Amino acid sequence: MSNQIKPWPTPMVESHGDYRAEAFLEDHIGGKLYSKQHSLPRLPIPSISETISRFLPTALPLAKTEEEKDTLIKACEEFEGQAGELQKRLIERKDGEMKDSSWLQLWWNTMGYLQVRDPVVVNVSYFFQFSDDGSLPPVASSTKSLGVLRAASLLYSAAGFRQLVASGELPYEAIGRKEPKTPLCSTAYKYMFNACRVPRKDEDTYRIYDPSLYTHAIVAVNGKFYSFDFVEKGTGQALPVEVIEDRIQQCVEMSKAGPSLPMIGYLTSDNRDICATARDALLRAGGSKMEEALKVLESGALMICLDENEEPVSKKQMSEVIWTGGLTSGHNRWFDKSIQIICTNNGKAGMCGEHSMMDGMPVVNFCDYVTKTPYVEAKAQKPASGGYESAVDNVKDIFGDLTTELTSPGSNVSALVDQSKANFDKLISAHELQVQSFQGYGSGAIKKMGYSPDAYVQMAMQLATYRLWGEQGGTYEATQVRPFLHGRTETTRTVSPASEAFIKTMGLRPKRDEMDAPKRAEKLELLKEAVNSHVKYIGSAAKAMGVDRHLLGLLLSAKEGETTPSLYSHPVYARSKTWRVSTSHLTHPRFDSWGYGEVTPDGVGLAYSIHPNNCMFCITALRENGGWPERLSFLLEEALLEMQTLNEIGNAPTSKL
Repeated sequence: MSNQIKPWPTPMVESHGDYRAEAFLEDHIGGKLYSKQHSLPRLPIPSISETISRFLPTALPLAKTEEEKDTLIKACEEFEGQAGELQKRLIERKDGEMKDSSWLQLWWNTMGYLQVRDPVVVNVSYFFQFSDDGSLPPVASSTKSLGVLRAASLLYSAAGFRQLVASGELPYEAIGRKEPKTPLCSTAYKYMFNACRVPRKDEDTYRIYDPSLYTHAIVAVNGKFYSFDFVEKGTGQALPVEVIEDRIQQCVEMSKAGPSLPMIGYLTSDNRDICATARDALLRAGGSKMEEALKVLESGALMICLDENEEPVSKKQMSEVIWTGGLTSGHNRWFDKSIQIICTNNGKAGMCGEHSMMDGMPVVNFCDYVTKTPYVEAKAQKPASGGYESAVDNVKDIFGDLTTELTSPGSNVSALVDQSKANFDKLISAHELQVQSFQGYGSGAIKKMGYSPDAYVQMAMQLATYRLWGEQGGTYEATQVRPFLHGRTETTRTVSPASEAFIKTMGLRPKRDEMDAPKRAEKLELLKEAVNSHVKYIGSAAKAMGVDRHLLGLLLSAKEGETTPSLYSHPVYARSKTWRVSTSHLTHPRFDSWGYGEVTPDGVGLAYSIHPNNCMFCITALRENGGWPERLSFLLEEALLEMQTLNEIGNAPTSKL
């Protein structure tokens, strides 16, 4: 059988953020998934003149005075002369020590993720809300909640995808409308299953475990953690849904009866140095037994968080449950697990992803697979036959035999949990989230108007945030650069002279002058130019010819104590890369919502989907800003309707009466 999982040379690999160190596993696993890795091109380095000519137009609109504009232009003119040596070093890095990788990845994985000390919850992790499964029974049985059924079905499907990944039989991803398509780097897939981030002082690590050895999943219920086998030991094939269901239900029963333990999941939600101290405290309290328990949790294929106390209805309610667990379910998480699938009592589901070694698109591929098969179909695919170990025998309470160690007077674990819970509650309470389900129109209508849907919606977001703040804010749209070996993302900058001209002509509030033909024509022309400018930038970014990664690489090439180019200390440079509007576009027919936190205190997180007939926006911000998500939700609707009116009147047939 070609999709057998080959045992690894070592049971566990601990990553320090360098993709090269784990690349041997790709050759070892082989298969379709990794078949293009050795032929992928390397991440390029643009010339300094290309970067500066692309950068300056994105920064000029953010200058507040003429003097700022003039000094910015001067700093850009001087940059090539000042950065020549840095460019030389960066090229040497690319062609020398990083020749078999991406010149950026190690810096990005460590400085951008593993060294960051902020809590991963809110600041790093992202979530997807899955559409409801219509095949679930209308009401739960007296014994099992709809959440248990949904979790069993998703875990069954997850086993199938894990089998494809772990055997290398999953086809590599490719993009492009024409054949041959462009293959994408598959490196991230190694960090998807049987994987966990591990908190360390100053810089975390990432552990990945041999999937042929570790055939268990983790279930969190009521803040307690259980493990059970969900695939057959020899083949890796999924166990029948009914067997998985019974095992999940056993976790529920045990959580009601089991010992009262400190809610140690909170210890993964804090500042990373505090998490590292807490992990050391757990190991001190529990010794080798605790080491083994943590290993069981870390090595689990993935985690199901069963929130039996939650019955969300709206997208906003469900988004809050999946994103953080909120004040009512935050204890029922292990935020370091690479994949957590959250299921609520009424059968709703979604996933929360740890972001450090893996970006969203491979995870979308996973979620596409697991949401494709509804509960009834999954149950019918593999009817339960006898011969499986009973749920009572198979399910293990991971920390169950550590009650004495965790609660003894000499242990400070309870105090650490209380402190991290207080910090978590404060972090969650400081944030708010809003979901805008815009039903007016979607990509179908936008294409008929003659625009790129993504660029058009980006302009609506520029107009809405301009009206929210009275000024344009630095805007980031994530663009994947996985056609390159070990490529992750590049920034598409939405601020441009064209977007500035469009939003300023539209004004801080609607002018209601669409019937004035010259004014309407001017606005339509400016919208078209802004959209085209954005499409052009995104095309460059997708080829790794943006500006942000290059400017970062040049800065990191400076030696300690060296004078860096004057541009780096210019206030407009700093303003242009303070991402007040952090955006990312992901549309999937079976995702109802998705999102992440803001990246700067005076900004918003703005995830969006553009479906054929509607758009979805998930907006996050700090509560102290006075209701930005609700305000922006209204302003987005206003902008989209106004832009629609402009186009409809502009293209309306004239009456023949």
